Amino acid sequence: MTEPAPQPVPVAEEDRLRADLYNFLGLLLSAPPDGLLLDQTAGLDGDASELGQGIATLAKLARLTRPATVQSEFNRLFIGLGRGELLPYASYYLTGFLNEKPLAALRRDMLARGLARAETVFEPEDNIASLMEMMGAMIVGRFGPPASLDQQKGFFNKHIAPWAAHFFADLEGAKNSVFYVPVGTVGRCFMQIETESFRMSAG
Repeated sequence: MTEPAPQPVPVAEEDRLRADLYNFLGLLLSAPPDGLLLDQTAGLDGDASELGQGIATLAKLARLTRPATVQSEFNRLFIGLGRGELLPYASYYLTGFLNEKPLAALRRDMLARGLARAETVFEPEDNIASLMEMMGAMIVGRFGPPASLDQQKGFFNKHIAPWAAHFFADLEGAKNSVFYVPVGTVGRCFMQIETESFRMSAG
């Protein structure tokens, strides 16, 4: 007799929306958005909250921005000649240097959770885009069962909370940011919401 296939664990709608926002931020921060992603972003709606206003501003800019323009902005912010204006890595924000203890700690936790860097990605794993994507994956269970709230909280508090809001605030204020100003706003507000939600959760 064959074993029945394991049924996927249902994920609450609120958690799926959280994962979608993590994944969206990860996409925008891993590479400059192409025309398709700009078109999708242009169709977003925001409410009256600061997060909602950030999303509305981002949608408006997406309607006005060409892929070549945002690619140039992305390069100035994150790549540059030698280095970009910002270094979006946990190690840098927490120690002032790249490839330090925060990266080693993250790699240990990734191994324990079955997370691995994609073979096509050469950035250190503690970059902001990868961390956003990891949280999104954990919430919906892309690499196994969905992470419990306590597991999400532990990962977030260890690897994201100590620095991500600071990075997003820097992105809002970076001299080369135009399209990425509201990306910074959305990220900063979302990190504040997540921090407060985890703080209020039991355990």
